[in-house]
Amino acid sequence: MAALLLVGLVPVLGGCVPLLVGGVAVGAAAAHDRRNYTAFMDDQQIDFVATAALDDEPGLKGRGRVSVTSYNYLVLLTGQVRSEAEVALAGGVVSRLPKVRKVVNEVTIGPDINFARKSEDALLTSRAKLALFKVAVPDFDPTRVTVVTENGVVYLLGLVSVAEGDAAVEQVRYVPGVVQVVKLFEYQEPKT
Repeated sequence: MAALLLVGLVPVLGGCVPLLVGGVAVGAAAAHDRRNYTAFMDDQQIDFVATAALDDEPGLKGRGRVSVTSYNYLVLLTGQVRSEAEVALAGGVVSRLPKVRKVVNEVTIGPDINFARKSEDALLTSRAKLALFKVAVPDFDPTRVTVVTENGVVYLLGLVSVAEGDAAVEQVRYVPGVVQVVKLFEYQEPKT
């Protein structure tokens, strides 16, 4: 009887597996993060809502590409658009969203970067994340740093101590292919 019940529940519960696995992944990531769980989840919501708002903005449709990264209510915008007015429009759209504390608008004017450049940026992001494992500051956790790369420029976000932030930048700046490192850290000294 128990076997029949189990077999009968498999189709019903099949959709729960991705939800359960996704929930575990989010929980594991949040456990290493210095943001509280609410901020962690709010940042994910800000990413989603800001991306949707930019996609729905008539003044930006078909006019370029803007990417959104939120960390502790600070939103980094990267990408390319056609004019200074569109750069300002993208920043304005996101700055008016609920819970957004600050927008760092790094959108540039020009054509979208090509696939080869996007691939190089993805590789640089991976290399920068690996370089963070070389940071030799006590209690530093490289998973606490968010790395975003756009056209060779590496942006670092996270809640870190000054020593952690300086050491992270020092490691990432020597990654081959990195044009510039931009610190967007918020500093928080470790509790003693």
